[in-house]
Amino acid sequence: MTATSSETREDDLLLEHQLCFALTVAARSVVGAYKPVLERLNLTHPQYLVMLCLWEESPRTVRNISQALALEPATISPLLRRLETAGYLTRRRADGNERALAVELTPAGAALRQEALKVPGTMMERLGLTRSQVTELHASMMGLIAATTE
Repeated sequence: MTATSSETREDDLLLEHQLCFALTVAARSVVGAYKPVLERLNLTHPQYLVMLCLWEESPRTVRNISQALALEPATISPLLRRLETAGYLTRRRADGNERALAVELTPAGAALRQEALKVPGTMMERLGLTRSQVTELHASMMGLIAATTE
């Protein structure tokens, strides 16, 4: 074993070299940067994610939303309740399946999408990223997600 490979192994345990640490701090920092931007829409970050799902497709079942967001249905339910109280969506039993809950945008929830169109550009500017950098980062993160769920 050479001194270089021994030093490399020792350096592997430095906090600054830990992928998990960098990802945790980056995630917390980025979500924090979203907060003032989303406050203008009267949304929290988790609520914004739910609304993104519904802007893509509405109605959707709670199960479908939880799968799309990789969250448990029990985590989604309080978010849906608050969004319903805010007037952005409705919840009702799904047609043909009494056990499933269908979530659908209200006109106010659909209209909010127009305001939300500013969020990605605002966030790229705040974070100092170009669209291609965001695409590259997203692809890297999706690769990590895929590697950890296999």
